[in-house]
Amino acid sequence: MFIEQPPLLYRLLFPEALWRIKRRSGRPTVYLTFDDGPIPEETPWVLDTLDRYGVKATFFMVGDNVRRNPDLMAEVVRRGHSVGNHTMHHLQGMKVRAHRYLRDVAEAASLIDSPLFRPPHGLLRWKQAAALKEHFNIVMYDLVTRDYSKKLTGEQVLENVKRYARDGSIIVFHDSIKASANMRYAMPRAIEWLQEQGYDIQPIPMFT
Repeated sequence: MFIEQPPLLYRLLFPEALWRIKRRSGRPTVYLTFDDGPIPEETPWVLDTLDRYGVKATFFMVGDNVRRNPDLMAEVVRRGHSVGNHTMHHLQGMKVRAHRYLRDVAEAASLIDSPLFRPPHGLLRWKQAAALKEHFNIVMYDLVTRDYSKKLTGEQVLENVKRYARDGSIIVFHDSIKASANMRYAMPRAIEWLQEQGYDIQPIPMFT
């Protein structure tokens, strides 16, 4: 559970970050997000699947992938999805000093015009978080599906959604080659299950 749904203590370490979105009114809502793209092997399939279900999502993009696939980023936006910064080179904050991390984020920001930022692996140093919150809304997650895990089957990834999704959940899938098999099995079935349960599925609001 520590991985799939971060405990309260971990969330309290970064109170400036968005972990879950409280409902103000209307239907229970979850927020679908995809990390690590855009790549031609996976992102178009994700877009077509989302279109089939009439769902909009948020794509946290790696700047180097955007550099190589600018038309694909444009297509994500054209189809009505929101985007966020996921660093230029998918850096893990705990492994690099703040100045290098922030420089990498800034490089990605030159390609990804968004107030939303998600740290790879959900890991940051406090100094990094303090600097980032001056320029971005830091978006974490309430549910990591673990579609990237070679230890899980697609059925188990889907079960993670069914077990941990709740009103306000920010849900993470990955449009990456590593996650492909599990994501392609679980993601459409998760959308169907969430809709059957009465959830509205939305992108992260583009806070400014």
